[in-house]
Amino acid sequence: MVFSSDGYRLQGNLHLPATPRPPVVIGMHGLFSNGNSPKQIALAQHCTQNGIAFFRFDHRGCGRSEGNFDRVTSLAGRCRDVMSAMKFLDQSGRVNIEKTGLFGSSMGGAVCLATAGEQPFGPLVTVAAPIHSAPVLHALQRARDPQVQPHARLAQTLHFDLSNRLQAITDILVFHGDADEVVPPSHGQTIFDRAGEPKKIIRQAGGDHRMSSPRHQEQFLRNTIQWFKNGLRPADHEP
Repeated sequence: MVFSSDGYRLQGNLHLPATPRPPVVIGMHGLFSNGNSPKQIALAQHCTQNGIAFFRFDHRGCGRSEGNFDRVTSLAGRCRDVMSAMKFLDQSGRVNIEKTGLFGSSMGGAVCLATAGEQPFGPLVTVAAPIHSAPVLHALQRARDPQVQPHARLAQTLHFDLSNRLQAITDILVFHGDADEVVPPSHGQTIFDRAGEPKKIIRQAGGDHRMSSPRHQEQFLRNTIQWFKNGLRPADHEP
């Protein structure tokens, strides 16, 4: 599926359950990732099995979407991509946009927080989300992979601090590994402390930034689906 954001053609995949006009979760990938990340594919499968649609897409400059990554990547730009995705889904008439949840991992988690901090959304789930850009920039500076090493423009456009937006966020499930080597676990704790109810934090013992443990992945899927079911109430779960 193709939609436009600030003039860029973005590519996405909409996973639909059998029920008509279901609630929907929009997924946001990490900085150098795309909509085909294993977490999003697995989450899409579990959402549709539980009566919830899932939309995963490539942000501008990533994957199949248009844009030069170094020139177009910013927190604000990615937030506009999310709002453009919502408009596209609403116009499609295939989902109930009034019941929208957000999921974001790493940089995608920051996009999730920033978007929800500006206007109300349904349930949110974040994984290893940074609340400010310092750990992201530090990780870029340490990276040895030439495809990941920062360029001058990235160092300029990735500066952000979401600390003052967290109080506006409610209905959030926070995952953070206590051995995260990129984003300190204190970020997850701060999100939880400052967000409003309902909220929950799952601290994964020994968990790394990528959530590479199969046990942690299973815990993530089980709890995330339950959080979205409770917050979005798909048709087959209505009273």
